[in-house]
Amino acid sequence: MQTILGANGQIAIELARELHHRATDDIRLVSRNPRAVNPTDHLVSADLLDPARTAQAVRGSDIVYFTAGLPADTELWQRQFPTMLRSALDAARAAGAGFVYFDNTYMYPQDARVQTEDTSFAPVGPKGRVRADMAEMVLEEMNRGDIPVLIARAPEFYGPGRTQSFTNTLVIDRIAAGKRALVPVRDDRRRTLIWTPDASRALALLGNTADAFGQTWHLPTPEEHPTYREFVARAASVFGRPPRHTVVPRWALSAVGAFSLGAREIRELLPRYAQDNLFDSAKFRTRFANFAVTDHRSGLEIIRAAVA
Repeated sequence: MQTILGANGQIAIELARELHHRATDDIRLVSRNPRAVNPTDHLVSADLLDPARTAQAVRGSDIVYFTAGLPADTELWQRQFPTMLRSALDAARAAGAGFVYFDNTYMYPQDARVQTEDTSFAPVGPKGRVRADMAEMVLEEMNRGDIPVLIARAPEFYGPGRTQSFTNTLVIDRIAAGKRALVPVRDDRRRTLIWTPDASRALALLGNTADAFGQTWHLPTPEEHPTYREFVARAASVFGRPPRHTVVPRWALSAVGAFSLGAREIRELLPRYAQDNLFDSAKFRTRFANFAVTDHRSGLEIIRAAVA
């Protein structure tokens, strides 16, 4: 039995498909209101804030994937995320299950240095500190050695379906609609973007590779790191639109935050858009040399075909 905690998000949905296709049809999907992805999925309703319900949901699992997410609300992250993760870790330990933690890069320094699995944490802002504390919690579990544990970390998403990211919302969706793309802070800094189905396929592969446990992995991204100016031109070419974009300066985004909760909640991420964002996944690509990483043009063409 392989169990996905937080089973309704884009990463979890693609993960369930990949596990069913490549690994097992014995899959349990856990969330407050789980929805089947595959015809053989087992659905379990549980609130990860409830340790007893979480333990019950995980019981009998061989591998547990933590892909739970929360809205971009700092107070909610501080109050709920660590509790959810602690419940999941305790439940996996009680079940004797391997634990796969899907992570992001919020805890990394927001500067131009190349990010590797060995990059030290230097969070900027409260959500970054929450994610750093959560990653440390998982590392402590890994070092304890009671159960197999791995961390799988991804940079900013772009992708099909319900993928939520700056790049989807401000660039791809607007270009697809014939509007001018909006680029946060600068358009001449290099970006690392991960195709969401690649992240899910890689999670499934790591979770079913025994010697991947006990380590942190950067999930696979293309070796190219285009600037937003280059990415806009590529997306415009794929969608048959003129390559038009406007750079929204940091001061303007900060000003919007005074009136918009959503904008206020992402202000702590803005420094990374003033710098190159270079996420290195060479470790994964070397270990899993046959894994086909989706290049940006191919990903954009998949999105165009889906919305055509």
